[in-house]
Amino acid sequence: MTPFWTSVIVAEMRTSCCEGILIGVMDYGEADRIGTFFTLEYGKLRGIARGAKRSVRRFGGVLELFARLRLQIILREGLSTVSAADIVTIHPGIRSDLPRIGHAGYACELVDLLLPERLHNPRLFRLLAAYLERLDQFPATPSDRRFFEINLLNILGYRPALEHCAGCGGELAGGAFLGRVPVADGLFCGRCGAGGGQVAASTVAQLLKAMSTGRFGMLSFTDDELAEAGQLLDIAIAAHISRPLKSLPFLLDL
Repeated sequence: MTPFWTSVIVAEMRTSCCEGILIGVMDYGEADRIGTFFTLEYGKLRGIARGAKRSVRRFGGVLELFARLRLQIILREGLSTVSAADIVTIHPGIRSDLPRIGHAGYACELVDLLLPERLHNPRLFRLLAAYLERLDQFPATPSDRRFFEINLLNILGYRPALEHCAGCGGELAGGAFLGRVPVADGLFCGRCGAGGGQVAASTVAQLLKAMSTGRFGMLSFTDDELAEAGQLLDIAIAAHISRPLKSLPFLLDL
């Protein structure tokens, strides 16, 4: 069977139109910029925008982090070529507030590190787009951050076990515990996790509800639930990324 991306390359050696969120960007030389785009149609790809720092007509200064764009792009193996970009939204509400900037930058970096290149994932695209829209309209909250993280891990198949013990496989109806040694597998029963920190049933219920609730802002974690959920999610995320998150220290300082 011909791989999806090879089929795209063969069929699309012309300029294609797609919608994407800019999740990473860097200057290249005196005039160019290289962006990492999470596109609805083709997944994550990198593209060079030649003359982006000079051409107002083709780019108009829109190649900024977490902007949502309509792209004209020539798809290639490796580095594609962005020929033009138009704004869907630059999320002005995010850019006016440091906590929102921090959370948006964190979300984009996390998607960049966890998502393989050229993996078509419209469900994850909708999650990131919805989180950025939420941050554009409302203040950043720890509950929204953890809602985003558990859904991100779930979509990518990385979420920790919540319903059954990660050790013996038994149901966790009698209480749940973090492992004595931090592991990304999930929660443990009292026997398998003896010596680890206890996780309240309400925390587990909130995490499960977050994955069945389709919208941001529909649930709120208590402080204790945030602390317990944060421990679990931070361990799970750290196990699946190749380097420390550059955006995390800034986020924690807010």
